[in-house]
Amino acid sequence: MSRLPPWLWKRAEDSGPAHEVVGALGTGGLRTICQEARCPNQGECFSRGRLTFLILGDICTRYCPFCPVRHGQPTPPDPGEAAKIAEVSRHLGLEHVVLTSVTRDDLPDGGAGAFSRAVRALRAGVPGVTVEVLVPDFAGSGAALEGVLEARPHTLAHNLETVPRLYPRVRPQADYQRSLALLRRASASSPVLLTKAGLMLGMGEEYEEVVGAMKDLGAAGVSLLTLGQYLPPSTRHYPLGRYVTPREFAHYRRLALALGFRGVASGPWVRSSYAF
Repeated sequence: MSRLPPWLWKRAEDSGPAHEVVGALGTGGLRTICQEARCPNQGECFSRGRLTFLILGDICTRYCPFCPVRHGQPTPPDPGEAAKIAEVSRHLGLEHVVLTSVTRDDLPDGGAGAFSRAVRALRAGVPGVTVEVLVPDFAGSGAALEGVLEARPHTLAHNLETVPRLYPRVRPQADYQRSLALLRRASASSPVLLTKAGLMLGMGEEYEEVVGAMKDLGAAGVSLLTLGQYLPPSTRHYPLGRYVTPREFAHYRRLALALGFRGVASGPWVRSSYAF
């Protein structure tokens, strides 16, 4: 693939607030997916007090060839992690906190308990905070999902990432219908819970497949949608199919709003933890 097109050139931001975030994370022994996944928006978001905590360690039990997060045998969960997240969030004055995790198929509940504890700690320790959880599929466990929902996050997100045809190559240990079922169940659980999902574009999908995935998400009751450009972390990762133009992203946004989504973030630099 050729060099980056002009709309993907971006100046890195470096500021005092960003350094404060990095320092607070280091002091608390905490991680963010922003850092682990090498998000290009990291400096910009940290400067604005936006970050996504990565819980349950930094080693995933699954291997998705698009993702830079390490995979293998994870270490046991940190029992004090939830309290540390609440403490750092309070120190930084965060108003909206996003929690995500590596996939932990080695744990009986898939890590659902860690999400629940963190949500409860944030609700108790950070007045007025809103909490978004970006969860794995919990291997299809309804009980695990219910455990997270009982903690009352404000938003529950789960990403499809790509269209069903590409799942065997892009998400070989995941299942498209299983992910839709999780989102459908979450959407039906509460009239006040927002559900959210994301797709990466430029992986080899066709236009009709993107529209089909958006319709599937709408039928599952998903409220918020993110669409962003896939950028391979290295030459060893899943190859880039093409660069999607800003005009195409704008078209997808208009279409998604017409399909009934309450909020749509669609653009080359949009990532799944985009705050609405």
